Amino acid sequence: MNSTSLQDLPQWHSLIKCAERISLPENHLKYLVESRDRLRRFSLKGGGIFLDFSRQRVDAETMGLLFELAEARDLKNKFRKMMSGQIVNTTENRPALHTACRDFSSRDIRVEGRNILPEIEEQRRLIKQFAGDVHSGKIKGSTGKRFTSVVVIGIGGSYLGTQFVSTALDAYADRGISIHYLANVDVHNFGDIIRRIDPETTLWIIISKSYTTPETLANTNLAYHYMKSRGLDPSRHTVTVTAKGSPGDDPSNPVLASFNMFDYIGGRYSVSSAVGGVPLSLFLGYEVFEAFLYGAEEMDIHAAQAPVCENLPLTAAMISVWNNNFLHYPAQGIIPYASPLAKLAPHIQQLTMESNGKSVGQDGAAVDVETGTIIFGEPGTNAQHSFFQLAHQGRPFPIDFIGVVNPQYDQFETLTKGVTNHQELWANLISQPMALAKGKSDDNPAKCFSGNRPSSTILLNELSPADIGRLLSFYESKTVFEAFVWGINPFDQFGVELGKTMASDIRNAMAERNQDSRHGFDTADPISKYFLDTLFSGHL
Repeated sequence: MNSTSLQDLPQWHSLIKCAERISLPENHLKYLVESRDRLRRFSLKGGGIFLDFSRQRVDAETMGLLFELAEARDLKNKFRKMMSGQIVNTTENRPALHTACRDFSSRDIRVEGRNILPEIEEQRRLIKQFAGDVHSGKIKGSTGKRFTSVVVIGIGGSYLGTQFVSTALDAYADRGISIHYLANVDVHNFGDIIRRIDPETTLWIIISKSYTTPETLANTNLAYHYMKSRGLDPSRHTVTVTAKGSPGDDPSNPVLASFNMFDYIGGRYSVSSAVGGVPLSLFLGYEVFEAFLYGAEEMDIHAAQAPVCENLPLTAAMISVWNNNFLHYPAQGIIPYASPLAKLAPHIQQLTMESNGKSVGQDGAAVDVETGTIIFGEPGTNAQHSFFQLAHQGRPFPIDFIGVVNPQYDQFETLTKGVTNHQELWANLISQPMALAKGKSDDNPAKCFSGNRPSSTILLNELSPADIGRLLSFYESKTVFEAFVWGINPFDQFGVELGKTMASDIRNAMAERNQDSRHGFDTADPISKYFLDTLFSGHL
């Protein structure tokens, strides 16, 4: 079923009428949340996560229609096809098998006639061995010192997911190795990192599937020059994670080790692969990384097997479609009430906006509905003192609140106003969604809160490696389910190419000027010429 037929579905028309009804004053959230057994009827538990959507602007009829739409769009079957290795990335004619990276079953997943699980298992074995050799001191730097720092060189999906996981699980980092991320080509990123590391004890991990990404190549070149200027042999301080046969997998340019990336795993879905596995195993230990994979696998199985009306990521996806296409909210906040989840929103920002920010469907025709959601976020309670003024009294947007029952640090039980810090955090986690839903009247208009502002609350038991894996898979699966509803391909990203192409032309002009100071920029358009002249003059 293609994207252009979406609006012709009877469920779509019924949902339009349903949205009109939900918008009536009598269906304000302050009334919906007080209905009998609201939480029981509008919450789910599965795959190790609890999802409360009782504060969304939905009722039983809405959810019934959304689940009917999910059935009409054949979401579960499409998801299982994805997990089995069928070609779902149609524009690039390949599978999308990020779930295979955490598949510990004995089944076959075949791509071009071969079972790919053995090659994934081999990469995990090599990662485990390499990390163990670094931790034991068997592998050292060129001056014979143990590694104490890891710098990940990569941009976009080559680092965002890994940074989310490493930040979330920092409490488990007991291997004496710090981790840093050199993503931005901005030299300030590089300068900041080299202030924090000892070059003799630093291992650089270069992550790029093609090994041609300009920002990554520029930072790699900078790192190599830096190592050489300190009298170090870069081949003894460098690891690559790249596609087989790429320039980063070239025996003529030796490195300590090279790990493989596969075409069937896209960058923003790749943290479960060697992309995340190598740096996370060095930073946290391979056992922690593997526990993270098992948690992700649990949620993958839930997403594939749970009935539509009991399926957490599918339900969250349908609510997202409802908020986007029928209630017309263009943005969504992600507010984790847990500081270790500080890098969740940036990762989900790329995952969602790069996957589902599309204008063309799987059939090549223009999509005639709004796709994708603007994602942003900040940990609570910080967010409450940042942009919650707008959340409560400005333009409304749905929010995912995320809570953790048991914190990573349980030894701090000092009471303030009779409660611990973790209890104070939960007081805010509990109150904010209800305040957004109910609002408040006041004789002073400036103190009125309209309410009727939707949110969901996601609970994790703790911030264990398995829980972080479950949360990662939840959002990955939700993103894919949304795309399947809209009939778009969540696995390509051609939208980032135009700016890169234009940057290439400008880069060439700069290179010519660097070679010959007499070279001008007269061939550039007037606006670009102004900025080029300003850069090379060194002043405004």
